[in-house]
This record gives sequence, C-alpha cells and structure tokens, in this order.
Amino acid sequence: MKIRGILFDKDGTIIDYFRTWVPLNREAALFAAGGDAALAAELLRAHGQDPDTGAIAGDSVLAVGSIVEIAEAFAAHLGARTPAGVTASLDRLFAEGGARNAVLIPGADRTLATLKARGLRIGVATNDSVAGLKASLKRTGTLDLLDFTCGFDSGHGTKPAPGMALAFCAAVGLKPDEIAVVGDAMHDLAMGRAANAGLTVGVLSGTGTAAQLEPLADIVLDSINDMPALPTFRKSWWRPPLFR
Repeated sequence: MKIRGILFDKDGTIIDYFRTWVPLNREAALFAAGGDAALAAELLRAHGQDPDTGAIAGDSVLAVGSIVEIAEAFAAHLGARTPAGVTASLDRLFAEGGARNAVLIPGADRTLATLKARGLRIGVATNDSVAGLKASLKRTGTLDLLDFTCGFDSGHGTKPAPGMALAFCAAVGLKPDEIAVVGDAMHDLAMGRAANAGLTVGVLSGTGTAAQLEPLADIVLDSINDMPALPTFRKSWWRPPLFR
C-alpha cells in the first residue's frame, strides 16, 4: 500500500480533547444557559458530557458534532430560553477559547513534523470551524506543517460524509486510496470509509473507545505518535506531479 498523504482529525487526535474542550464545553453550556449553572449542567449531561467529572461519550454531539449541530442541540433543549445568535456566539467562544487554551497531545507536533519531513502530504479536517481550527493549531505551532485545512464551514460538508477527505485528495493531487484518514471518533473513520481511503487509523487519545473504533478502523493505535514507527509511514512514496 502506497500511502502518500494523511488527513488527521483535530480534537482528540492532535489537540488534547479533555484539557482543551471539556472546559470550553462548560463555558459554552453556561453561556447558552444564560449563566444558570444548574441549567448548564443539564445541557452538558443531555449532550454527552458529565458536568462533574468531564467524562464524555464518544458518540455524543459534544464529542463529534459541528458548532451548528451543538447549537441546534442546545436550542432544541432550551426552546424559548435559547439566546439570540447562539450559533455565531458559540463559534466565537470556541475559536477564542481554542486560541487561548489549546493543548497538544504530547509529542503530536514532533510526529507531524516527522511525517511531513518524509514527504507525506498532511491535512487536518474538523467539524470545528476554519477559524477555530486555525486559532488552536496556530497556538500550538503546528498550523504551518499542514498542506490542507478544512472545517465544517469550508463548503465540503461535515463528517461522516466523504466531502472533506475528497477535498483533501483534490487539493494535494492524490487518489483516495493513497491517503490515510486518522481520528479518535467514529465520524472520522466513517468519513474515510465513505471516501474509499486507502487506510483508516483510529486513535485512543480522544473520546472514542476501541470498541467504537475497531469496526471502522484498519488499525487502532494509542495515539498518532505510534504512526512513524509503522512500515506504512516510514518512507514517503509521494513525488511531485512532474515526476509521477
């Protein structure tokens, strides 16, 4: 198998979901609840996050949903109590929070740099917004390593549909069977399958469990830091289009 490009999920795969997003989810719920702490806890619990421990369900809207989907879920719960412009407000809150608080999974920056140095094309696709993606990855110093970035608002649809993965292929000049799709959630791997990616890689560094990921993954790893040692990723097979 000649893997020439890798499309990564962001949160739980490159960014530490629990240290970055658990507190931001609390902020978002408190905003949506108009400052009512009990109602905010109710919102979190209803949509996948334990308000006390921070434990989060890997298939919940807070774990895998886009900002629009999270806003819609909160609005459905709140009804007439929903703040005006909640989607735009959550988008701003998450982008500002990512710029302020994003924490890398330890070693993820070195892993991305290693894979990039081997000639692999590197992209990130997320159900976060483009602004949120750029804010959090710029803070961690990894944004400049990427050949492609895509958010829910990039015009390629959202996970688990294949549009983001196919857009990555088009942007870097690769066929779907030449890319690996890597993520911590079922949505990530389902996107890879739908796009006919050459390889789907599940990682256990985020919200997904092995039981959730294994049916859709060709490989399940503890984190992306295990990737450089795998034979598939030891050598770059990519060549500039002129020489292919």
